[in-house]
Amino acid sequence: MALYRRMLLVVDLSENSPLLARRARALAEGLGAELELLHVVEFVPVEPMGETLMPAVQIEEESLQHARARLAALAADLGLEGARCRVESGNVKSEIVRVARERHSDLIILGSRERHGLSILVNMTEDTVLHAAPCDVLAIRVTRG
Repeated sequence: MALYRRMLLVVDLSENSPLLARRARALAEGLGAELELLHVVEFVPVEPMGETLMPAVQIEEESLQHARARLAALAADLGLEGARCRVESGNVKSEIVRVARERHSDLIILGSRERHGLSILVNMTEDTVLHAAPCDVLAIRVTRG
């Protein structure tokens, strides 16, 4: 029985995402596990300020399409064309946990940034996911970004 069979890699599509993806790919290959990539788009409510502002629904759909293209490009750049790529919208922390439950993931992999000063008191995504996840969580340290 494999230790991990279904890994969920959460990326924010920042400059740190390729590093996370390379490490997750190596781990998945070493364990013979399936790797799925997830990016969550969290929308901030927009209040129209004039006639030139695009409707919020159109902005959201364009953001989702852009994220899908960037996630697919990341997968292709790292030789993960066969990996399932998923873009969801909503609260980042809730969506990560929901998708992990839905996909029966046994490991969530995400980035973790070093915190200083008052940011130590802020409940970061990795902290929330760690406590709410239905499976193990691997936080890979990334540079500040």
